[in-house]
Amino acid sequence: MTGFLKGSATAMITPFYNDGGVNFDAFGEMIEYQLANGTDTLVVLGTTGEPATMTKEEKEALMRCAVKKTAGRAKLIFGTGANNTQKAVDATVLAERLGADGILAVTPYYNKCTQNGLYEYYKAICAATSLPVICYNVPSRTGVNILPETMERIAQIENIAGIKEASGNMAQVLDTARRIRGKCDLYSGEDPLNLPILCAGGTAVISVVSNPAPKQVKALVTAVEHGDLAEANAINDRLFPLIKACFCEVNPIPAKAGMRMLGFAAGDPRPPLTPLEAEHAAQMRAALTAAGLEVKA
Repeated sequence: MTGFLKGSATAMITPFYNDGGVNFDAFGEMIEYQLANGTDTLVVLGTTGEPATMTKEEKEALMRCAVKKTAGRAKLIFGTGANNTQKAVDATVLAERLGADGILAVTPYYNKCTQNGLYEYYKAICAATSLPVICYNVPSRTGVNILPETMERIAQIENIAGIKEASGNMAQVLDTARRIRGKCDLYSGEDPLNLPILCAGGTAVISVVSNPAPKQVKALVTAVEHGDLAEANAINDRLFPLIKACFCEVNPIPAKAGMRMLGFAAGDPRPPLTPLEAEHAAQMRAALTAAGLEVKA
C-alpha cells in the first residue's frame, strides 16, 4: 500500500522521572510542542523511546497517554517489533486496540533470522492487524539487514505501508526504492540522510532531531515537496550541526539532553544508557543555538 505516511514524523523520546518512572505530564508537553510546530505524525516506542528498558505495563500506559493527549490531531504510530514474533504480534494487537493509526516493527534483533525469516516475521505481524505496518531496517542495532530483494517481496503483503530505512547505505536505499516504488513507500529513518532520501522519492522522515527541532525538520520536508532544493539545502546546512550532536553518543542520550536544555523534563535515559558526557553537552548547546532554538538550561 502507498500513501499512508507523508511529511514529518518524530520518533518521540520517553521522559522519565529521576526515580525511574515515566513522566506522562512531560510527555504530554512534548506532544503539544510537536503539534504546535507542524509535526504530522508521532512515533511512540520506537528505538528513541527506549522500549527495551520499559515494562509491558509502562508501554501500554504510554500508548494510552499518547492517544488521549494527541486526540486525533496527528497520526500515531506505535513501535511493536521484537525478537520474538509472537511477542511482536501480541504488541501489535494491543496497539490497534488502543487506537494506533499504524505500526512500526523493527527487524528481530539478536536472533539474526534469515531473509526468509524476515518475510515470515512481517507476514505474521500483518496478518494480526488491519493497520498499516512499517518495516524498520536498522542493522547497526539489530544485526539484521532487510536486503532490497527481500523488501521487494515484503512489499507484496497487503498492509505493508513502507520501510523506515536506517541502514546508512545510500546505494542500498536507492535499490530498495527502485524495487518497491508503487508498491509501498520509502521513509528516511536516518537524519543525516533525510535530504537525499527525500530527493530519491522518500515520502516522509521519521526523525530523532525533530524532538528538539520539529519546525526545522518540517520545513526541510516541505521545501523538498515544493521542489525548492536550494531552500532544502539551506535548511539542511543549518540543521546539520544539530543532527551531528544528536548522534554524538548512542541515541537517545543526546536527544534527551537536548530536550532538557530546551526546558523539557526529559530526564535521563535508563541504564545501561548513561547521561550525556560534558564535552558533548557543550556541542549540543552550541548546535541548538545554531539551529535557532532557545537554550534554557
